This record gives sequence, C-alpha cells and structure tokens, in this order.
Amino acid sequence: MSVPHACHPPARLKRSWTSRRCLVSWVATLALSSLPAVAADPPDSLMAALTLQGDPARGKAAFDNCIGCHRKDASGRAADPIPRLSGQHASVIIKQVSDIRGGRRINDPMKPYVDGAAMDAQTLADIAGYLQALPMSGTLGKGPGTDLERGKSLFERDCAGCHGARGEGIAEAFHPMLAAQHYRYLLREMQLIRDGNRGNSNPAMVQLVKTYPPADLEAVADYLSQLPPSVKPR
Repeated sequence: MSVPHACHPPARLKRSWTSRRCLVSWVATLALSSLPAVAADPPDSLMAALTLQGDPARGKAAFDNCIGCHRKDASGRAADPIPRLSGQHASVIIKQVSDIRGGRRINDPMKPYVDGAAMDAQTLADIAGYLQALPMSGTLGKGPGTDLERGKSLFERDCAGCHGARGEGIAEAFHPMLAAQHYRYLLREMQLIRDGNRGNSNPAMVQLVKTYPPADLEAVADYLSQLPPSVKPR
C-alpha cells in the first residue's frame, strides 16, 4: 500500500513545514539514502523528474505506450489486476516508475517500458502530470462488501496515518491514494508486501501486514475499493 521511506518526519518538523518543496526534498533525500545501490538507475533520476514541470499534453501522447495494459482512460483492469492510475499523485507515479526502472520494485512486465531511453525524466514527469489531472472513469473492481466495518477499523488504526483518513494518500511523502482502487490489485500488492516480494516496501509496513491473517487483508482491500475517489487540489 505504500512506497518506502525509512521513517516519518519528526512531528515537530511536520507542524512547522508549510513549504511543499521543503517536504518533498526532505522525504526524497531520506528515501533515496535508504535504498540499496542499483547500477541500473542513477540515484538522481527520481529527483530530476520531481523537479521538472510536467506537460499533460505531451504526457497524454507518451501514455499511448501504456494503454495496452492500463487502458486509454488509465482505469486499469480489475481482473488482471492492473491498477487504476487516473487521479494518482504525480509524485507517487514518478517514485514507483523510478523504483521499477532501478530494480527497487519488482515488476518485470513494466521494465521494458521504463528502461533506458524508453523513459527519460521529462517524459516521466509529463506522464505523471497527465495522469494526476485525468478524471477517474471506467469500472472499478470492488470487493465483496462483506466485512467493511472490520476493514475500516483496521485501516483507520494502521494505515490512515500514512495514506490519509479517506485513503487520499500523501503526495509529498510518496504515499499513494488507495481509495477507489481495484480490490484485486490492492489485495495482491498487500500479499506481495507481506511476503517480501514487492521490493520497495516500507519495512514498517512489511512487519505490520505480516500480522494480518488473510481475512484482514481482504477486509482492508475491500473497504478501500468501496471508498469514493478523493478530490485533490491540482
């Protein structure tokens, strides 16, 4: 459910930070300093994309290479499962693509699309800006709706601190919006995190979800899939 960084910003700093640039710089520096060395991707590539202004028009054209899996409207696929990307924070998309390119997140099907010249920093910034601004459409793959109170309770207790009270995520900390995401995708990713097979998972989250029995993972994924998409400032 989350992209990694070593720890949360100290509370006294969170209260005093009003600059988004300051927060992005602190979290990104911390995240990069905690990552293993990977020769395939220089550590400054993420920062380069974060500091560039994305062009949604160019991003739309570049995203044509992705529609075979993620669909033209970026709604993803509920059954495969492939995530909905429309409306996702640009910083999250940049971070995850950079992690896949650098081998920090394991996603072999995407590697050919993001390696080398296939995805430079400006193209990544353009696509991320386009997707963040894209209205959410398409059919969402929701869960069975059988244990939503349990899912809500677990999410509010264990997940909302990083992913927001409404599952809206925290762009400045690279925490993805989880609300209105496909149920099967959410469940698969939590299982990968639990089993250590995602690669770039926050170590604290790995330890947390290891304590969840399968029914609890299903309840949280179900609850999140039922939430309405959050409206974020552009």
